[in-house]
Amino acid sequence: MKHRFEVLDIFRGLFASLVFLFHLGPFAETPILNNSFVENSDMFVDFFFVLSGFVIAYSYQSISDRQSLKLFFTKRLYRIYPLHFVMLMAFVGMEIAKNLLNPYVKVNNLGNPANSVYTFFTSLFLINSTPLPGVKDVSWNIPSWSISAEMMAYIVFGILVLFIHFAKHVSSRNWYYALICLVSVSGLWLVSSSFQINYSFDYGFLRGILGFFTGVLCFNLFSNTNENVRKWPSIIFSIAELISLTLIGYCIFNGEILKPWGIVFEILFFVCIYTFSFEKGFISAALKSVTLLHKLGKYSYSIYMSHALLISLFNVLFIRILKFPPSAYSYLFILNFILIYFFSVWTYKNIEMRFQYKTPKKIPMVEKSTV
Repeated sequence: MKHRFEVLDIFRGLFASLVFLFHLGPFAETPILNNSFVENSDMFVDFFFVLSGFVIAYSYQSISDRQSLKLFFTKRLYRIYPLHFVMLMAFVGMEIAKNLLNPYVKVNNLGNPANSVYTFFTSLFLINSTPLPGVKDVSWNIPSWSISAEMMAYIVFGILVLFIHFAKHVSSRNWYYALICLVSVSGLWLVSSSFQINYSFDYGFLRGILGFFTGVLCFNLFSNTNENVRKWPSIIFSIAELISLTLIGYCIFNGEILKPWGIVFEILFFVCIYTFSFEKGFISAALKSVTLLHKLGKYSYSIYMSHALLISLFNVLFIRILKFPPSAYSYLFILNFILIYFFSVWTYKNIEMRFQYKTPKKIPMVEKSTV
């Protein structure tokens, strides 16, 4: 029976909203957005990687042949690529519009070197989380680097799970997953001689793979302990939920100090996801009681992928054209998020769901009549 981890889905929506605030911060001059917590909320991207690994491990415990591997890749590509492509083309349209409107409206970064034909193709083919010659920054739809990293993680996971099946090493699979984490950490260590993980356009694929396989290990721990741990009193889960969120909040607030030790966030998100996967604490109950939070989780991918474009357009309208001061974002951020939310409702229904993979219907066989 398929289970939906409702609270984890809610966190996906909440943290996507915090990433929106993180990207809005540079446009604003208000303590609501310009504070240590929001300015380090980019680390919540790693929560998405860990949660993705958790959910994918739940859905794909075994990939037994090449056909299954192909189907896995096809489903994942259908899930993430349509919205990525639409938003990429929207940014291309915005670049064209910037040049057309430049005589009439003040435009910043008219000749943005990051948004080139070259980086368009790196984004198009989802290789914009890998170190490539001439690429010196994130480009086009800025959050899309993480979608590239996600796809890289899918590729490694699918091939590895197929290998584990053929080698009949299922009982040792966690050692393989831990080895992938170790290789990813080692790769990042070679880059900076630290445990820093907050890379994007350069080594973001290692960051994505590390987080993803951390999530795979988290699910396997949940799967192996679920039956026994679920019997524990609710008060234990309530305490664990409170402690895990408090530690996450503390570490995000002190992100500038802890980012060189970024692997700490992987551990925290591992603990958080494991704790809330049981949904037995009072915080879980409180979150599940709010309908809006469920909707945020439902539309989280659209919120994440569309917010950069709508922040830019919103800023042009209110700051450039209507001449609101940057301090007005102390309340304009609410209006901006409402706009993103309803736009995400539309993209969810008309892009995410419309282009999701649909299993081909089998044509029923007609029995031949006998005479």
